[in-house]
Amino acid sequence: MTDDLQQDRFEPLQTVLARFYNEKKKRKVFQMKLGFIGAGNMARAIINGWSSQGQKAEIYLHSAHKASYEPYAKEHGLHACTSNTEVVSKADIIFLAVKPLVLAEVLHEIKETVQAKKPVVVSMVTGVSIAEIADLLELTPKELEVIRIMPNVNAEIAAGMTALNASPAVTETNFLRVKGLFEMIGQTEILPEKDFSTFVALAGSSPAYVYFFIDAMSRAGVKYGLKKDQATKIAAQAVLGSAQKVLADQKTPMQLVDDVCSPGGTTIAGLLAMEEAGFMTAVIKGMDATINKDQGK
Repeated sequence: MTDDLQQDRFEPLQTVLARFYNEKKKRKVFQMKLGFIGAGNMARAIINGWSSQGQKAEIYLHSAHKASYEPYAKEHGLHACTSNTEVVSKADIIFLAVKPLVLAEVLHEIKETVQAKKPVVVSMVTGVSIAEIADLLELTPKELEVIRIMPNVNAEIAAGMTALNASPAVTETNFLRVKGLFEMIGQTEILPEKDFSTFVALAGSSPAYVYFFIDAMSRAGVKYGLKKDQATKIAAQAVLGSAQKVLADQKTPMQLVDDVCSPGGTTIAGLLAMEEAGFMTAVIKGMDATINKDQGK
């Protein structure tokens, strides 16, 4: 199935969606077994986010860093597995949360178990396509249910943004299960795989850029006499409110900029100074670098 058809395949399923969400409202718990291969920051953000929203699915976990993942599993009531293969054998949906450099090794290890069991494989590995995941498992996208996602760390506070795409083998039910899991902890968007690198820049990596911007604002506050924690709280709340305004308003961001800029006022003076220093150009260059890195350029 082509990327152009991907969204059409799932979004019109109104009856399935209605049933799915009605069940979710009644139970707020999905009866499924989830497995995580990798237990880094992103995996933990997702698991912690689910926990905060009442998600009580059984979660099986394995990581190369035993001293880290076993205490985490014990603390959060997860099942610590002794191998990646054990995760696959026990879970229905497998989340690949490892670095791209070790992916081939991990998939080689679990290949036979995946081939025999055919679980749903959900990959959040940056820069690796659905076809490449299937190929490394010696299957085709028509033989294996692979869902590619790109979440961000704000999933931990149920304010995440996650992109999704799926192989032709993925059933309606399984896609909606995975999509629903991420809608519990934020917003989702079905995207063609060709747009995932752009999404990485806009949502995957951008929290770090926004944190950096907030920190720069708060340092300016310190420069003019505020305490750092006070300045950070003020700046963060201003950014939060501004983001909510963009999402709630019918105006474009630039129209909202104009609304704040009074003729001859303080805001337009600051804005022009930022532009003189190359603010917008710097942001776009940062996005360019992120996209190029994701694409291996």
